[in-house]
Amino acid sequence: MMDPTTDNAGNTGDSGTARASLEALRAEIAKAVVGQDPAVTGLVVALLCRGHVLLEGVPGVAKTLLVRALASTLELDTKRVQFTPDLMPSDVTGSLVYDTRTAEFSFQPGPVFTNLLLADEINRTPPKTQSSLLEAMEERQVTVDGTPRPLPEPFLVAATQNPVEYEGTYPLPEAQLDRFLLKLTIPLPSRQDEIDILTRHASGFNPRDLHAAGLRPVAGPADLEAARTAVAKTTVSPEITAYVVDICRATRESPSLTLGVSPRGATALLATSRAWAWLTGRDYVIPDDVKALAQPTLRHRVQLRPEAEMEGVTADSVINAILAHVPVPR
Repeated sequence: MMDPTTDNAGNTGDSGTARASLEALRAEIAKAVVGQDPAVTGLVVALLCRGHVLLEGVPGVAKTLLVRALASTLELDTKRVQFTPDLMPSDVTGSLVYDTRTAEFSFQPGPVFTNLLLADEINRTPPKTQSSLLEAMEERQVTVDGTPRPLPEPFLVAATQNPVEYEGTYPLPEAQLDRFLLKLTIPLPSRQDEIDILTRHASGFNPRDLHAAGLRPVAGPADLEAARTAVAKTTVSPEITAYVVDICRATRESPSLTLGVSPRGATALLATSRAWAWLTGRDYVIPDDVKALAQPTLRHRVQLRPEAEMEGVTADSVINAILAHVPVPR
């Protein structure tokens, strides 16, 4: 863990303290989740960028546990929605309820009115209900009966989904996918990590009781705001900006893709690169920061050609090929 008062660039004060709090957050989550450091880092990056995260993996790889552990380490209001085929949009956003005592309709807020919303198995509900989150994720508000209602700040949607090949899933529409800052893939654990998981369970670890596991809140809204302010001051040179643009434009010209990255995706890659640079202790972005965040930021914003999919090409392999081809600024 870094010194709580001094960052790697030699700066002191709120920036270093905020970074130390987020480093502590990652350490706390590790008490409950084994071997998912990239996903934990991705969630922290999303918090810094005011973005949302989609976690994809087969059932049983701790996607939900990861988000619950994050919630336990933050002093933020948290709610969970289990997405099912019969879930209605109003079950997420809220609705007008008639009060017989006053003979008037009053708004009953849905679970989306929170700081951290866990949208569990989001692709097990039809697109109509999935789209109920579009306005909330983009505009930070919900409109019911023509009245916009602002959501709390900070606001983060952490959604989990099973791969689309699994039975009972609905693919997320492109517009919905584009609202997620990052798509993090949760792999099956390594043999040693799986041994560690079973050892914890044999020693009495209960994933339903994270308090007993020793997780405690280590960061709050003030830490997040200080960190976001520091990230906003991270320098981006014109060469790095051009590098991000060249990567995203190359996806639009790739013969393996029918859909490339939009300008929104380019701004997302710039934002996540700045957050990663700050997390690693620098106040400026280098090409390696862009490369580190290219896959999770862009993989869900591109669409493969059917023939490329049949040949075993993946979004990640296309992005890797582009990173190898686009000239890196000195």
